[in-house]
Amino acid sequence: MKKEIMKIGLAVASLLFAISCSDFDDINVKPNAFTSDEVSAKYFVTETQIRLYAPDRFPYWRAQLIHWDRFAGQFCFGFNGSWWTDGLGYSYDSGYTDAAYDYLSGYVSSLSAFMNFVGEGGELENQNYYAIGLIMKGLYYQTYTDVFGMVPYSEALNPEIITPAYDTQAAIYQGVIAELDEAMTIIGDASATGEGVELLAENDLFFGGDLQQWKKLANSLKLRMALRAQGAPGADFATAAINEALAGDLLVADTDNALMEKDTEISQWSNAAYGDVWHNFGVGSNWTVGKTLVDYLQANNDPRLPMYAQPIDGGEVVFTEPVEGEGVALFGKHVDFILEQLDNAGVSYTRVDGTNGDGLATVTIDVATDTPYYVGQPTRLNGLIYTHVKEALFSRPAPIIINAKNQGNDIFPEIVFTAAEGNFLQAEAIVKGLATGDAQTFYQEGIRQAMRIWNVDDAAIETFISTENMALLDGSADENLEKISIQRWIAAFTDGAEAWAIVRDSGYPSELAAGVSDYDLYSAGTLNGAYPQRMRYGTNAYNTNGPNTEAANAAQGADMQGTTLWFAQ
Repeated sequence: MKKEIMKIGLAVASLLFAISCSDFDDINVKPNAFTSDEVSAKYFVTETQIRLYAPDRFPYWRAQLIHWDRFAGQFCFGFNGSWWTDGLGYSYDSGYTDAAYDYLSGYVSSLSAFMNFVGEGGELENQNYYAIGLIMKGLYYQTYTDVFGMVPYSEALNPEIITPAYDTQAAIYQGVIAELDEAMTIIGDASATGEGVELLAENDLFFGGDLQQWKKLANSLKLRMALRAQGAPGADFATAAINEALAGDLLVADTDNALMEKDTEISQWSNAAYGDVWHNFGVGSNWTVGKTLVDYLQANNDPRLPMYAQPIDGGEVVFTEPVEGEGVALFGKHVDFILEQLDNAGVSYTRVDGTNGDGLATVTIDVATDTPYYVGQPTRLNGLIYTHVKEALFSRPAPIIINAKNQGNDIFPEIVFTAAEGNFLQAEAIVKGLATGDAQTFYQEGIRQAMRIWNVDDAAIETFISTENMALLDGSADENLEKISIQRWIAAFTDGAEAWAIVRDSGYPSELAAGVSDYDLYSAGTLNGAYPQRMRYGTNAYNTNGPNTEAANAAQGADMQGTTLWFAQ
């Protein structure tokens, strides 16, 4: 039923947009292609959710997968057979950056149309739908500004302004928090958007139309943004916002997760999933799971490991020394480095080196064992080592992440906001001295909730919590904040934009935040090895709004990936 609702929503919304968007100024001022008797705003909720969290394959691939998931250190390219080295994304390429920029900057058109439909005087006026629009706006702008920094906000939804000014991150954060407060006030005690044609119900892919859940989402997002802003220059509003959010209801329980079910039938050009990349292009577009993530899961006996990753294929692989170029002198170092990853992961193997200087090394891994091997691929490997990064030696994502559509297999949903995050944020506030309470209780409940959405057995969860030091906040404040940040980052798996923001904001995992320095192995990129702090603006930012884009660069810093954003200062 939900899939039919998604398809109906997309069809109705697309038809209305197609009819009205021939003059987009008119759609914002006078969206009169249909009346409220013929179409409900509920269909546009579906469209607005899908366009942000499951766009078509092109941005899904080039924004999430090529950039954010990899900057987060959770997915890697660059094995022998991949189309790219894992340095992709760390060296600026307008073809890839533009896709990410156009996706996020372009979403404002859908958002603007929805807000003008349901806002005061709109063709489909409804204050409860307007509140939902404000919350969607908050979710959107938190991602948009965390990726690029300064972006058009205060003037962006005004149809009379063709070239909107860019707002500072401080202004965007403060503005979004105020709009989340407005949304929560509008909702009040209401649980439904209305009756009859106004009833949202299943057209809401997050909460089935439950406005009190939307209110919790708004408050949880407010807490996330306020904590991220806290300590940044000019973030005087943050402490009050944190206190206000902690006094309200948050997403904290099993029933609170905002997870958008992945459609298995709608075209990848309307609603994409990882499998649309994985299965459409052969091995060249495949990817592996990052070393930092696998190592944390493995070192702490985390039961999510088989939920996140597949065991390696193993078998026999042959390393062949190049006949020319820099790789000749580095052959021994490269092979030793790859085998070091196997050693660290506890993989049993045999190695036989060639004879008479033939430049070969054969490694055999017997995978016929009751103990599967999980090995994460180091992040950001360069082209020099590319031929030696064998796909059979590293873990692929678990099937639930990359399953193809229309095959009857489950696909992991899109993460919007989890109950785990609501608990972790409260633990963080307490450890930082911004709230009172038992941080460990919230922290451990966050772990429970994070594991449950991956269907980890409750007994395994309780074993982890009762036996693993990672489940205890038993150190200094800094040590405890590190654990909370690591768990938030692990829980954000497949939500690359948020996982990347956690690393930039907290500095953890520190091995990612530190960047790279050994260019025999890793890609320096255009960052000279530093960790990426933002993405560059797209070409269209300069083509359509050049003076304001240049003004943003003058205020924020050079339009480079290494420019630190406001919240990370």
